[in-house]
Amino acid sequence: MAAQAVNVLITGANRGLGLEMVKQMVEGKIPVRKMFACCRDPDGPRAEALRTLAKEHPNKIYTICLDTTDLCSIKQCAQLVDSQVGTEGLNLLINNAGILLRHSLLETSTEDMQETFNTNIIGPMNMIKEFLPHLRAAVKTSNIPGMSTRKAAVVGISSLLGSIHDTKETYSNMSSVAYRISKAGLNMMTMCAAAELDNDEILFSLLHPGWVRTDMGGKDGLIDAQESVQGMLDVMATLTEKQNVSFLDYQGHPLPW
Repeated sequence: MAAQAVNVLITGANRGLGLEMVKQMVEGKIPVRKMFACCRDPDGPRAEALRTLAKEHPNKIYTICLDTTDLCSIKQCAQLVDSQVGTEGLNLLINNAGILLRHSLLETSTEDMQETFNTNIIGPMNMIKEFLPHLRAAVKTSNIPGMSTRKAAVVGISSLLGSIHDTKETYSNMSSVAYRISKAGLNMMTMCAAAELDNDEILFSLLHPGWVRTDMGGKDGLIDAQESVQGMLDVMATLTEKQNVSFLDYQGHPLPW
């Protein structure tokens, strides 16, 4: 990703992994032309660190109000991005926003499941649909062969907990039924998008960030956000059509579906 500057959009960018992604991308080795850092309340107290970072990188970081559970909000965001990128399009869409409820099956309510699905599956689905013209524009203007995150890509932040294969092994440590089902659904939705858009030269990938010490992951996580994001960015930089619709951890290891 070092050769060509890219336009990037990250959801849930005000804290945790999203904020760290913004920071490492604009300050690190990846040349970012425009970074669209999106969250529900960019002017609120929980986005103070993001606003500070944006002030340090004027004309590069654009903070945008985005509620991925609200289709109107997604459409408005797409219009704002279009006004900034024009025919350049959007090279990389990272569906990072998500929620985790730690309830067991018997504790999970209908409302819990609906809230989790709205954020973790339906939101990313609508983001792909509304930003598809921007991704296609990036493909059209690119002279890069094959597939890559430098050209046009959608990366979903998934989880090992979404692995159906590994459920028996991981369930005793964290039940989180709604979260597990939603991440399995995110995986399938991403697979469907890749199959339907097979001729568009848009790369799709799913990444497990590891058990990270964030507000979502908790204090008992095994790694910090800096290590997780550095790993994921390294993985993203190496993705090609050979890894299209891959399910990998932050070190690039394939995970079972």
